[in-house]
Amino acid sequence: MRIARFAHSSGMSFGVVEGESSAGPAGLTVAEIEGHPFGEVRFTGQRWAVADVRLLSPILPSKVVCVGRNYADHAAELGNDVPKEPLLFLKPSTSIIGPNDAIRLPPQSQQVEHEAELAVVIGVTGARRVDRAGAAAAIFGYTCANDVTARDLQRKDVQFTRAKGFDSFCPIGPWIVTGVDVSDVEVRCEVNEEVRQLGRTKDMVFDVPTLVSYVSHVMTLLPGDVILTGTPAGVSPMGAGDEVVVSIEGIGALSNRVLTLD
Repeated sequence: MRIARFAHSSGMSFGVVEGESSAGPAGLTVAEIEGHPFGEVRFTGQRWAVADVRLLSPILPSKVVCVGRNYADHAAELGNDVPKEPLLFLKPSTSIIGPNDAIRLPPQSQQVEHEAELAVVIGVTGARRVDRAGAAAAIFGYTCANDVTARDLQRKDVQFTRAKGFDSFCPIGPWIVTGVDVSDVEVRCEVNEEVRQLGRTKDMVFDVPTLVSYVSHVMTLLPGDVILTGTPAGVSPMGAGDEVVVSIEGIGALSNRVLTLD
């Protein structure tokens, strides 16, 4: 099931996306559901063509927990060792934008880069000190994410908060997909249709259940919280006017244009 959050003529709703993604937005409809998607899905009977609504970030989490250096090739390209335990940092909720929203380049940085990532969305039970089985049960679904990073500031500051936390530095979407196996799926990033990153989730240092369990022993994960699972090699700068597309096999494609900050 594909769950989207969208704006329409009457307001904002969650809905189930129907149709074949290969047909593009013209071949998709979204069926409105009552309330939030974590409980029993109840349809209202209202439907729209996806092309006639605005897709928003599919969830508004209390926090975005990120995992650094979770692909050995990415750690190597930046001259870092693979960590012995998951390396955690946070992005603020204000960094979140949705599909087709603009990534804004801050004047403080001269080197803003893309990082294509599989994102995990926590379900209604949340997760606190869970084992691997409990972690798997706590997952609602998955979406695409771009862990946008001001690389020059990351090097300068050592810790990651400023480099990762600017407004618009966490695009997620286009929807949440439930009931899929993400143990070995392709993670891709294209900039202006040029492939920059291409990896597979099987190459993660720490797999998804391990990450959810580990994070839950540090902080309570609330319903709707998001975990970004790391990025494969190929990170590179983005410039104003670029079109950046993060694609996850079996989930979808998240597209954002890069603009300078007004």
